Amino acid sequence: MLQIFQITAPIFLLIGLGYAAAMSAVLSREQVRGIGTFVITFAMPALLIKTLGTSPIQQTMIPGYLIAYTLGSFVTFVTAFCVSRWLRRDDLTGSAINAMGMSVSNSGFIGYPLVAAAIGSPAVLGMAMGMLVENLLLIPLALVLAEAGKQQGGGWLTVLRMTFARLLKNPVIIGIVLGLCVSLLGVEIPPLLLKPIDMLAGVSAPLALFVIGAGLFGMRARGVWVDAAWIASGKLIIHPLAVLCAFLLIPGVDPVMKAVGVLFACSPMMSIFPILGQRFGLEDRCSATLLVATVLSFFTISVALILINASPAL
Repeated sequence: MLQIFQITAPIFLLIGLGYAAAMSAVLSREQVRGIGTFVITFAMPALLIKTLGTSPIQQTMIPGYLIAYTLGSFVTFVTAFCVSRWLRRDDLTGSAINAMGMSVSNSGFIGYPLVAAAIGSPAVLGMAMGMLVENLLLIPLALVLAEAGKQQGGGWLTVLRMTFARLLKNPVIIGIVLGLCVSLLGVEIPPLLLKPIDMLAGVSAPLALFVIGAGLFGMRARGVWVDAAWIASGKLIIHPLAVLCAFLLIPGVDPVMKAVGVLFACSPMMSIFPILGQRFGLEDRCSATLLVATVLSFFTISVALILINASPAL
């Protein structure tokens, strides 16, 4: 138990430090946003380029992992959508946003630091493959369904086109593509470039956690705790279980990578969840859900780490 605490405590202490910095006005919201932009634009892409670009392609893109993580996340999305739409009687837009919150992890800001502390270098591979699944499948699917529910924005084809256009400009996606291209071409990154890339990569995890904590301060939650509770519970329990079942169905995946995938699924939803929900008038619900999920994830992640350490299959 002490070993598990040594993994999780530093992560949530850095989140708490960010929250304290925002609460005490040491950093303004604009300054925190600037740090987050730095992480997304420079530090995280550098980490991906360093890891993917210095490893053979067959070691960085693992088909069994991609299939299992996609299957588990997609099943979670469909389950959440059906429960929200037909059991809870939410509209199409709300059901799509709920499904996205339950199936899309915060792979960069929480998932990577967590898995890196618990397992080590395979964390970057899990992050890269997870972000491909999230950014190329789950988020576009959710936004298309949400726009269809509002019947605005020029139709679902327009939404899909705009979503993928934004993805092509996403620094994280660009980092993944560059890293894979360097690996495929067998190009060796010159030491003159590798050193600053390595330095940028080293600050990605602590700064990401700090930004998450600062972003939690001031979140609004007006009477939406029931909605927040069931979505957060699904994200922290259903999603990891679905990914675990998918890994058990797909043969040949390294047990270490199975543990990586389950831990990424244990992370709360992405930090931009309230921003995406704001477009559809769901900012309060999304903010409350992110807050609840982030706080509860300290306990669920600790339990997951205990079970993973005790399981011979992972």
